[in-house]
Amino acid sequence: MMKRIYLSMMLAITMLGSGAAFAAPAAACTDTMFAIPAWYRGLQDGNCNIKAPDNTDTGARNFALKIGLNIIQALMVIVAYVTIFFIIKGGFDYMTSAGSSDGMANARRTITNAVIGLVIAILSASIVNAVAGVIK
Repeated sequence: MMKRIYLSMMLAITMLGSGAAFAAPAAACTDTMFAIPAWYRGLQDGNCNIKAPDNTDTGARNFALKIGLNIIQALMVIVAYVTIFFIIKGGFDYMTSAGSSDGMANARRTITNAVIGLVIAILSASIVNAVAGVIK
């Protein structure tokens, strides 16, 4: 029963919090969904078509590296969503621990670990964005 409540709360929060994902796109080419970048981000031309890599080793390497960085960035955004879920879960466990010292300690540990994970995810996503911005 509690798992059903957790899942329905998370689904409702996700749907309500990401209302921008259901809005009409502002530009002709959108390359994110729920803030998760598409694997082809940065590889499109003006007509939203994926550009072929240059016929050089450097062009092919940059093309593959850009795809790899986009996939890593997508994974980091997913990690951030998961850590936010665990922060909410830890807060819910803390509220429902009914004064149990073990329950409160476990909930605090869950929140602490989730915050550490969120910081790591944000820093790694920033590093990937910085590296992806260097590669043209």
